[in-house]
Amino acid sequence: MCGIVGILGREPVAPSLVEALKRLEYRGYDSAGIATLEKGKLTRLRASGKLRNLEEKLSASPLQGTSGIGHTRWATHGRPTETNAHPHTSGGLAVVHNGIIENFRELREELTGKGHVFATETDSEVVAHLVGEERSKGAAPHEAVAATLARLDGAFALAFLFEGEEDLLIGARRGAPLAAGWGDEGVYLGSDALALAPFARQIAYLEEGDHVVLTRENITFYDAAGKEAERRRQPLQPGSFLVDKGNYRHFMAKEIHEQPEVVGRTLSHYLDLSAGEVRLPFTLPFDPKKLSRVTISACGTAFYAGLIARYWIERYARLAVDIDIASEFRYREAPLAENGLMIVVSQSGETADTLAALRYAKAQGQHILSIVNVETSTIARESDTVALTLAGPEIGVASTKAFTCQLAVFASLAIALGRARGVLSEADEKRLVRELAATPGQMAAALAREAKVEPVARDVARASSVLYLGRGGAYPLALEGALKLKELSYIHAEGYAAGELKHGPIALIDYAMPVIVLAPPDATLEKTVSNLQEVAARGGHLILIGSAAAREAAAAELAGFIELPEIAGAFAPLVYAVPVQLLAYHVAVFMGKDVDQPRNLAKSVTVE
Repeated sequence: MCGIVGILGREPVAPSLVEALKRLEYRGYDSAGIATLEKGKLTRLRASGKLRNLEEKLSASPLQGTSGIGHTRWATHGRPTETNAHPHTSGGLAVVHNGIIENFRELREELTGKGHVFATETDSEVVAHLVGEERSKGAAPHEAVAATLARLDGAFALAFLFEGEEDLLIGARRGAPLAAGWGDEGVYLGSDALALAPFARQIAYLEEGDHVVLTRENITFYDAAGKEAERRRQPLQPGSFLVDKGNYRHFMAKEIHEQPEVVGRTLSHYLDLSAGEVRLPFTLPFDPKKLSRVTISACGTAFYAGLIARYWIERYARLAVDIDIASEFRYREAPLAENGLMIVVSQSGETADTLAALRYAKAQGQHILSIVNVETSTIARESDTVALTLAGPEIGVASTKAFTCQLAVFASLAIALGRARGVLSEADEKRLVRELAATPGQMAAALAREAKVEPVARDVARASSVLYLGRGGAYPLALEGALKLKELSYIHAEGYAAGELKHGPIALIDYAMPVIVLAPPDATLEKTVSNLQEVAARGGHLILIGSAAAREAAAAELAGFIELPEIAGAFAPLVYAVPVQLLAYHVAVFMGKDVDQPRNLAKSVTVE
């Protein structure tokens, strides 16, 4: 979750760029840089490490330009060096980028064949070269950016600065947030409202697929089809704040829509996409080859993340996995294997039952690895190893982005363990890393289909009970879907393994109870479709979440269908979590429930 800032001002902008970047430090970063136009020419200053290193360079070589862009970077492709720091330049332009360009290798090879020379190891630099290539053909800046955006795959936010264009900034977003702002001293671009709070009086958020052209006199928005569009202005308070709802009605909606960005950010912490491998940001204090067993313990949604992870760890690392709800775990007095690994999962890192499970396992001599969103939490402090989820603050009580970031960490860990244990070949690792890196873009595509969820939600909102079905990794997701619906709408819901349908739940099937079937494209799809047809044969009220191919295979009358793109099956739960969350959210909104603070629930459960 890198930070982006852009300013067209009336005074030198370098100090303001740095001030705005400081307000984004909470996102985490490993390098920073700015670019300004000095008498029409691009000038860059970049530094690895903290912003103070960049400030020292600015102190020694002050910049006077009144147009500029700035960036704080989490390394994804390439090491956290000054060379790899943003902004990147090519052909008389500079760009800063947040996100992942999935098809950068193909684009880089194409551009190299045309004589382009790359200076960095990053995926981001390819964007500068693409725009530069278009400019070399005579395209105006706006035309060159629009043509480039059409060629990019992935989730990203971008800001561009052009030599000789003192009165121009261009921004774009797909799957990562970006806002434009109006102020007394200029116009602005920023990753979020926090960065712009000291400067802008009003802001407008770019919608998915938008790009925006800024001059000091005007800000013009263009939608995904390239047509001019209106975006709602809203006042921005100058006071300091950490989070706001942005352009969303609820924090939960904002957090659902942040997932392509924060999952991409989390993956960037664990994957080296240039090498196509997992590089854990910590040293494991044990030999993975000597591990005898893995135990996972967590509560609520984090527990379901662990259930999905069991499929990945057993499949890719060939390690047996036990999993239990933390509130039950230590009371079983479970015997734990020698050379065992205990993984505990908690968004807050303060969940009392999960902490108790950790302490029980530690007393039994287990290696302790925690997956948490708060580095300074109690669970993190008491663990041998901490795997951070970089979800940022999660305000909505019902977990969304923390859940998918936990899945991103688990998937990375499963691949790393599999490689270290000799289960996965180098080719296997590259394939899985490639599939995992594609998930933020696929999540963005799923979010773009939100309008298809709303009519299904209106239907479900009339129900008194709902059944969710899934197989493989979709089974825990069915449990999570039922939990989300219960949490937000107070409708009774249950999740089942679809193969268990005939062992009891099929007795509940009638025309009035929605049966929501999760059918990702994995090895269990054919059997999932068979279970769906069993429901259809009994007049069930069927709702399918799956691809067009799953819909065709179902060959049954459906009460609702939420179509998702065709994706590789291994990490489908990351993508299928999106419509599950959106469905629960919209059901609750239609019913007038308090989405962000459901009754009787708390964000962090610090008592047993």
